[in-house]
Amino acid sequence: MNRLRSTGLALLGPALAVLVALVISAVVIALIGENPLRALQVMTDLGDAPSQQVQSIVVILNRAVPLFLAGLAVSVAFRMGLFNIGVEGQYRIATVVAAAVGAAVALPGPLHVLLVIVVAMAVGALWAGIVGVLKVTRGVSEVISSIMLNFIALGLASYLLTGPFRGSPEGASIITTTPLPESAWLPGLNGVLGAFGLAEPRTELFGFLIVAVVVGIAIAVLIQRTRFGFDLRATGISASAATASGVDARRMVVTTMLLSGAVAGLIGLPDLLGDARAFGTEFTAGLGFLGIAVALLGRNNVLGIALAALLFAFLDRAALPLQFADIPASVVTIIQGTIVLAVVIANEIARRLALRSAERSGAEATGAPPDPGGSADPGGPGPGTGPDGGHRVRTGVTGSSEEARA
Repeated sequence: MNRLRSTGLALLGPALAVLVALVISAVVIALIGENPLRALQVMTDLGDAPSQQVQSIVVILNRAVPLFLAGLAVSVAFRMGLFNIGVEGQYRIATVVAAAVGAAVALPGPLHVLLVIVVAMAVGALWAGIVGVLKVTRGVSEVISSIMLNFIALGLASYLLTGPFRGSPEGASIITTTPLPESAWLPGLNGVLGAFGLAEPRTELFGFLIVAVVVGIAIAVLIQRTRFGFDLRATGISASAATASGVDARRMVVTTMLLSGAVAGLIGLPDLLGDARAFGTEFTAGLGFLGIAVALLGRNNVLGIALAALLFAFLDRAALPLQFADIPASVVTIIQGTIVLAVVIANEIARRLALRSAERSGAEATGAPPDPGGSADPGGPGPGTGPDGGHRVRTGVTGSSEEARA
């Protein structure tokens, strides 16, 4: 019963966030003179013919894959009490380097794809590792350093694209790296759809979907079922307590940032290996920042992140039908933005409810009267609130704030 109650409270935050976002968006749609119910109908209409419906599902899945990887990258750092705001720069610099290396070598198909993946993960890990090293050696906040490194990464990626790694001819309107050879292409999964008797979509379902599922399972097992994952979570809760039990908190900070950056390096590969075949000026941007919202909505749980990625992908796909229906596509941006705001508030509400529920359960077990005021602080979430609603406290181990659950 207690487990069922805790699960319900854990789901309460994301559910409240989505509900509040829909209500606010409905009000905004009504204020601009449109019918909210008609907008919802347009957003949920996947098409009439089976081929149109399958096409819509494929578009959503293809968009969800990089969002899922972005959410995973952010969540790994969150579980350690770190805010990796630099995922955007990490995946952009990793993708442009991986595209250049992949175009410069000739290998058999599986090895060629593996090389591109390894290079992307290595570059992403190294770029994120700078944040970890600065934190443990100089006490630099990971928030500040990762944001600053975003600008450096984007500038460096732009220089590499227009300079050493340029593959498009002079005067071209779209600048790209040299296209990847066919041996570096990752086959799509439309054949799997056909095996299930589904209609053939116009768009190829990214084969990187399988890689994303494997990475998600690996991260879940690593965090929840291994000694490293226990040390990571323990250090995130209290670095001083983890150090007292023999965990090297400084090493865990660097290792966690390396792992987060390695996952971030994969974000651009679904498009690179499955569709674009090259990195260019029109390559998908903003996935790193959306990953923060996905991780928050998914409460740093792999399954929750997958569902949040599907929701954001569904909203992205709805932008085009809204435009065709003469409804501003900015409605999608409003919904996504309100989800980010509402999820922070909803997580705090869910945390307080869980705390009071635990207090009541403890009072019933001991026979003592529960504290009517609750031990949750009466104020709202402040700058010391952690990514999943926990409070952040100062420790003397890393020289900066670490997340600790109340």
